[in-house]
Amino acid sequence: MAKAIQPSKLFVASCMALLVTSLSFGIRAGILGDLGKQFDLSASQLGIIASTAFWGFPLAVIIGGFVVDIIGMKRLLLAAFVLHLAGILLTIFATGFSTLFISTLFIGMANGTVEAACNPLVATIYPNNKTTKLNHFHLWFPGGIVIGALTVFFLSGLKLNYQVQMATMILPTLLYGYLFMKLDFPVTERVASGITNAQMYKSLGTPLFIVIFILMFGTAITELFTGQWIEVLLKNVTENAILILAMTAGVQTLGRAFAGPIVHRMSPTGVLLISAILSALGLYMLAHVSGNMVFFAAFIFGMGVTYFWPCMIGFVSENIPESGALGMNLVGGAGMFAVSIYTIFMGGFYDSILSKELPAGASLDAYRTAAAGSPEAAAFSHAQSVAGPQILDVTLIIPVVLIVAFTALFFYMRNRKKPEIAIA
Repeated sequence: MAKAIQPSKLFVASCMALLVTSLSFGIRAGILGDLGKQFDLSASQLGIIASTAFWGFPLAVIIGGFVVDIIGMKRLLLAAFVLHLAGILLTIFATGFSTLFISTLFIGMANGTVEAACNPLVATIYPNNKTTKLNHFHLWFPGGIVIGALTVFFLSGLKLNYQVQMATMILPTLLYGYLFMKLDFPVTERVASGITNAQMYKSLGTPLFIVIFILMFGTAITELFTGQWIEVLLKNVTENAILILAMTAGVQTLGRAFAGPIVHRMSPTGVLLISAILSALGLYMLAHVSGNMVFFAAFIFGMGVTYFWPCMIGFVSENIPESGALGMNLVGGAGMFAVSIYTIFMGGFYDSILSKELPAGASLDAYRTAAAGSPEAAAFSHAQSVAGPQILDVTLIIPVVLIVAFTALFFYMRNRKKPEIAIA
């Protein structure tokens, strides 16, 4: 590695970029309801807007995975900076569904570009401690969600609008853009090790990679769909639904900060299996408890999803190293794409549940916009309190399937020799 490369500074700048990514999730999750009221949007339209970030992400992360070895990680991260800034400003000055759709797409693409460059960057600058450092890097995702959720909570309490809340992302965006402009970057680990493109593409067709690629659908949906929609799903179950998101993300942040001893004591597949069990238990509790027990359920769920994303990425980097940056990015992109499709589907399903709970022939839009205190508003509130837990119950099926899959993977990996690659 060249002397000009400064791993610690690159890591700090990467964490700042991921902080902006996570702020976009936390703040958007908190203002989703306000956007619906401001622009008279249905749950289906809100689902499309929220999902745009999730399919903008895989679009960027997959493209980034193919080009990062060619154009370098620095150029990708500067592109992320431009997209983040444009997406934030477009949200602040949005005029309706179309501008919110475009702004969310830009932010999603920025988020994916950060992931496309920073995952291989962390794996490259810390070749002997990949999974632990990826956990340390990814703690800034839930950490930023905590900051974003609390920002929404306090600024909403001060009656400040969603534009002000989105504007809080501008400063950290400018800061990470400035840091990356100044720093020099290494080439990716795959390039440094001399692995050919043919070897890389061949590794993507191995059964182990295909299994992890598919399992990422479930881990991503369990973590990110629930987090992004928590304010909508539980707003009529608890008065402080956004604090549930903060609780969950806070647990993830602490868990990832202390990932080193856990990952070294247990195998990554063992961690993933326990994560699936706790996620299923937490989701079940979120759908079936009330009052202060909702916060305990959020704690259990947060413990469950803590290690999903970084351990899945770390698993690919450590056990299928020939796949390089492309392998990590394809897995990350697969997860976000699955979340985008699932979010669109669940937005429509949520509306269908509301319609069934309202009087026959009732206009969903009329009840949604009914004046506070009216019988229509009360009926709509009741329908929401029924719909949210039903969505969580359906989603619960996913971590239950993951429990079975990770159990099988755990026993398979116990008898498999870990591959190694040498850095030239």
